[in-house]
Amino acid sequence: MRKEGRPTPTSSATSTSNSAVFFITLWIILEQMQLPQVTMHGHPWRMRKSFSRSTLRGQKGFSEIDLKSEIVSQEALRRTLFPLGGLTKDFVKKIAAENRLHHVLQKKESMGICFVGKRNFEKFILQYLQPQPGKFISIEDNKVLGTHKGWFLYTLGQRAKIGGLREPWYVVEKDGTKGDVFVAPQTDHPALYRDLLRTNRVHWIAEEPPSALVRDKMMECNFRFRHQMALVPCVLTLNQDGTVWVTAVKAVRALTPGQFAVFYKGEECLGSGKILRLGPSAYTLQKGRSKSRVATEGSGGDGPGSAPVP
Repeated sequence: MRKEGRPTPTSSATSTSNSAVFFITLWIILEQMQLPQVTMHGHPWRMRKSFSRSTLRGQKGFSEIDLKSEIVSQEALRRTLFPLGGLTKDFVKKIAAENRLHHVLQKKESMGICFVGKRNFEKFILQYLQPQPGKFISIEDNKVLGTHKGWFLYTLGQRAKIGGLREPWYVVEKDGTKGDVFVAPQTDHPALYRDLLRTNRVHWIAEEPPSALVRDKMMECNFRFRHQMALVPCVLTLNQDGTVWVTAVKAVRALTPGQFAVFYKGEECLGSGKILRLGPSAYTLQKGRSKSRVATEGSGGDGPGSAPVP
């Protein structure tokens, strides 16, 4: 956002910034180097080297490796060592405890914007972007509930801080042209749920789309767009330009343009694409069905197709 000097669709951090720093550090280890054996108080393990054309999804308690490597080139992966190999985060903390590395145990998880530190997000962003005042609008009745300093300060699904209102409201849509932020009154409001998205051209870790997707133009797999969220079963539809439509088996909360959809098949991380477009929300679809039903009832049942289905 700061580099571009203009607002972007999401105020939350995407995987691009993390992956760049992560792999610049790792890529200095060359492919030909011998893998060292490491032993610490009876805990031997080997560094994992990425020989395959893809990368494995971590086990329970996985680290962020798969959310970094889904946009990294094959050349980088071939020269990369994962120093902790297949160890889970919990096991690493156990080793730290045995060696009295208390600063490791006490370190909190990295959340929010990477490398910014403990700062007020709104104040930090407004140091680099001009305020663009707009309105908070109810998605249900278009009532203006309050004002804000910029639609780019909010991401879909987060609680909106609206002065004078005690009950929580959540961001469900944003209009970057008018500067309006649409909100809904419950954290599980249907306006937050969608089952369709489109990405940009997908980066496949194996350099080519899976053969089944190329052959059939459709493929079942799983995806996630946030770190450590549960995998969501979906169907990919491959477009001629290399982009994909992602149809989730079940509607997902707070799908957000600008974030990365990361794809998996079994234990394999296939690659990722940046979310560009979203399908209609469950709330929009419900309203459409309601209007259709009212129109049908108003016609008196005499029109084409008004007969009940046997």
